[in-house]
Amino acid sequence: MRWHHVQENWPAFFDAILDKWPDADETELEEIDGDQRAFVAYIAGLTGQEPSDAREEIRDWLAGELPSDVVMDERHDDQSIRLSAKYLPEGEDEYDDDARFGDDG
Repeated sequence: MRWHHVQENWPAFFDAILDKWPDADETELEEIDGDQRAFVAYIAGLTGQEPSDAREEIRDWLAGELPSDVVMDERHDDQSIRLSAKYLPEGEDEYDDDARFGDDG
């Protein structure tokens, strides 16, 4: 994932942040409000690391999965559908109607 995903959906990342850094405080995260520099400084202070080490740790964390609250955001639906095409058999369209699978009603 990229930082803009985090910034645009900041509150949706609180659980993922608290999973990675359990000593983080939700009130302080709210104050950071998705600011990347402030988050790096916060994690550096929280973990006692140098900012460069905290930045690297955050970069590794960003390599993980998007939280479900972000993935389920309708703004990402079309992109998610396009990405799902790699799991479909050849010749099947990712935009085809799913009614035959019984999940439309």
